Amino acid sequence: MIAQSVSLGVLSLPSSMAVLGLVPGCIIIVGIGALTTYTGYVVGQFKLRYPQVHNMADAAEILGGPWCREITNVAQVLCFIFLMGAHVLTFSIMMNTLTNHGTCTIVFSVVGTILCFVLTLSRRLEEVSYLGIISSLSIFTAVMITMIAIGIEMPDPRTYAITHPTLMNGFSATLNIVLAYSGHMSFFSFQSELADPRDYPKALIAFQVTDTSLYLVTAIVIYRYAGPNVLSPALLSASELVSKIAFGISIGTIVIAGVVICHVGAKCIYVRMFRGTHMMSERSFRSYGSWVLITFIMWVIAWLIANAIPVFNDLLNMIAAAFCSWFSFGLEGLFWLKMNRGQYLSSKRKMGLTALNIFLVALCCLICGMGLWATGTSIRINAQNAHKPFSCANNA
Repeated sequence: MIAQSVSLGVLSLPSSMAVLGLVPGCIIIVGIGALTTYTGYVVGQFKLRYPQVHNMADAAEILGGPWCREITNVAQVLCFIFLMGAHVLTFSIMMNTLTNHGTCTIVFSVVGTILCFVLTLSRRLEEVSYLGIISSLSIFTAVMITMIAIGIEMPDPRTYAITHPTLMNGFSATLNIVLAYSGHMSFFSFQSELADPRDYPKALIAFQVTDTSLYLVTAIVIYRYAGPNVLSPALLSASELVSKIAFGISIGTIVIAGVVICHVGAKCIYVRMFRGTHMMSERSFRSYGSWVLITFIMWVIAWLIANAIPVFNDLLNMIAAAFCSWFSFGLEGLFWLKMNRGQYLSSKRKMGLTALNIFLVALCCLICGMGLWATGTSIRINAQNAHKPFSCANNA
């Protein structure tokens, strides 16, 4: 679970801390961590109530029928493609860092896209999923190297307990934190793989404690020593040599995690297209060609997204607002309301939980609406300045 969820989101947290201030930043990280722990628990309860559920689309069908399943399927695939775009963008940032902007940024993004596409050609998820542990160790090692180096170098050891950001900047910083807790799409399948699904809460608690601790330490330490001008991704905040070393190590996450995400998304499309036909199990030119075409189209769209939204935080914020708001908060609130229909006022405890889950749905709508506004405004401002879409300029 940790290997699947801890990825690029952690790299934006120090810049969020710089925008929000040390105290509000810590409160929001812990607060969102607590809320997503609860929503993750609701996912587990929904799975126990409806054992046939294996993903968010299955759960959505129970909520609203076939049309709700199809909408959720499309949303899942779009979320995967945007995440793939974030990995393509990060690959171009990495290459610009390693080569001192050796060539056009678009060329680097094309190279990253082709590399990821080739690695996604295998239809067997077992051949790539075990690399998730390598991916997780890769980003953890890169972050640790960056923290130690920045702690020694102390480029700007100024910190502010409280800042006064604009509504747009404050909301954008909060979206980065929301994205860091966006692993809920994989929770149903993870619980299905457990020998005893009732052990899921233990795994969930271990996961949430681990990632919240990692997020807090990373955000606090890097902000404490890199100062209010900390960059995003955070690996850029260290010295030039250390940044190159950290990015070189993080290539495992940048490439492998993107490949796994594409594989899961392509599987959703493939199963949706060929469910109930011999194409699901046969090994033929037609079935393999269909897989290659699906992954190719997904990576092309991801490349377009990476170049259309060339700012790391803007792209992550778009994903958090449009998709993670629903997959981490809104749907879970609806799951609980579905399971407890007719019991909302049966006891004080139920009344409190009813209020909490209605709040989660309202929070989801707020994050989605305000988040899309803040992200759209930020993209427009950046496009008017140095970060233009489809530009050869250095994005590191």
